[in-house]
Amino acid sequence: MMDMTETVKRISGVNPRKCMKCGKCTAACPAYGEMEYHPHQFVDMVETGRVEELMASRGIYMCLSCFACLERCPRSVEPARLIEAVRLAVIRQQDRNHLKPEQIPALLDEDLPQQAITSAFRKYRK
Repeated sequence: MMDMTETVKRISGVNPRKCMKCGKCTAACPAYGEMEYHPHQFVDMVETGRVEELMASRGIYMCLSCFACLERCPRSVEPARLIEAVRLAVIRQQDRNHLKPEQIPALLDEDLPQQAITSAFRKYRK
């Protein structure tokens, strides 16, 4: 069985070894003050195999997925993609899809992107 670090790397498609630890991603993060671990720390923790700590952190839910960290990264490391992969790993491990298919209203706004529905399965509770 694949360990969680490899799972997160595979899900995200990100190579955390590219990170120079410059901190520009953290400086650009609008949720900086709300996070237990900051974007550059997320990358370092994945690189050093501390994914279980991230999975237990409330900070993974504070990330806004705004990708400001990617915009500022000189190496295109994409910390937000790692954070999203850690969230997904938690969901897969705990089978925590919060929205059940039968809870989706029969009449949806046809302009609602499918991605929004998929995201709701993972993130929102009733």
